[in-house]
Amino acid sequence: MGVPFIQKFRVGAYLMKQRLKGNKRFPLVLMLEPLFRCNLACAGCGKIDYPDHILNKRLTVQECIDAVEECGAPMVAIPGGEPLLHKEIGEIVRELVKRKKFISLCTNALILEKKLDLFEPSPYLTFTVHLDGDREHHDKMVCQEGGYDIAVAAIKLAKSKGFRVNINTTMFDGIDVPRMADFFTFVTHELKVDGINASPGYAYERAPDQQHFLSRQKTKQLFRDIFKRGKGKKWNLNHSSLFLDFLAGNQEYHCTPWSMPARNPFGWQRPCYLVGEGYAKTFRELMETTDWDSYGTGKYEKCANCMVHCGYEGSAVEDTFKRPLKALAVHLRGPRTDGPMAPELDLTKARPAARLHERHVYEAMKDVPLTARDKRWFESKDLPLPGNEPKAPRVAAE
Repeated sequence: MGVPFIQKFRVGAYLMKQRLKGNKRFPLVLMLEPLFRCNLACAGCGKIDYPDHILNKRLTVQECIDAVEECGAPMVAIPGGEPLLHKEIGEIVRELVKRKKFISLCTNALILEKKLDLFEPSPYLTFTVHLDGDREHHDKMVCQEGGYDIAVAAIKLAKSKGFRVNINTTMFDGIDVPRMADFFTFVTHELKVDGINASPGYAYERAPDQQHFLSRQKTKQLFRDIFKRGKGKKWNLNHSSLFLDFLAGNQEYHCTPWSMPARNPFGWQRPCYLVGEGYAKTFRELMETTDWDSYGTGKYEKCANCMVHCGYEGSAVEDTFKRPLKALAVHLRGPRTDGPMAPELDLTKARPAARLHERHVYEAMKDVPLTARDKRWFESKDLPLPGNEPKAPRVAAE
């Protein structure tokens, strides 16, 4: 259970090497998104808001390998979309395991049982299954009845075959705290998952459900309430102790989006996996030309309520290396669940949000024949169709 020793050792050595080199910005986890297509349409997700042509794009095996080698991060998360829909996902994972990268393959598990034979158990591979709570709550969040039972059965099968399995649970406003605490106890002690990734939902501007995203203040209180019920339960929370303390409102961190860079079919996404503000052709271009200081809570309106791991886990890890005794103390006692919270970041000077998503989609679709569904997508956004419609025939001069 927990993170394998080899992973702790190698990641620790990598971090020490970066500090000895004096590197201020370096990747910790590569968010490798080989496709956007998904077999669910969760109300709180804005990742699949694209026309068909873009949903059908895939990174090749070689593009995935090149991204991993170019980035150099010791850990690779493979989200989506649903990565198991990629026809070459087995080969992608095998190639990354050969390179001894620690892989978290994120999946809703709807087709995991069918795809499991594509993979072999390895300390370098962990399936991270999207499981948002107990049966009733999970099925409501993923907008599909029966999703919970399929996911739990897939987890049990994968565990029986020797695979490491984590779960990823996303929190939204209105969560029933006692039920969520009972759920964490169940997955730890009965389902026996290897780790729990717990995350506040990011406020996707394109998500269908905009009513249940958490403010930072609500996030902190929610996690305090959950952690308070977890005392003595020995939940396998798969985060650094200081990140958990940050979620509980006890640490003041600034976002470090370069710690988890994202590569997807568009390119290297600026500035992070959750906010798409343009794309670089190479990892080096991403690191050297992105205006990192213009992003983060208090700097950019879209980041106002974010407390997600792809922005703040790296910040917590950096603090751990700077203040190991503080991190050890938090690890031993757990996150503090009462008393004053750390000061909140000032949001009054954040620059206004820019609407860039539609522009990226428009550029990508300019020279593509539009399907009926593509046209409906643009119409639903009240956008003009890209200039690839057949031109009216020219009238011959009299």
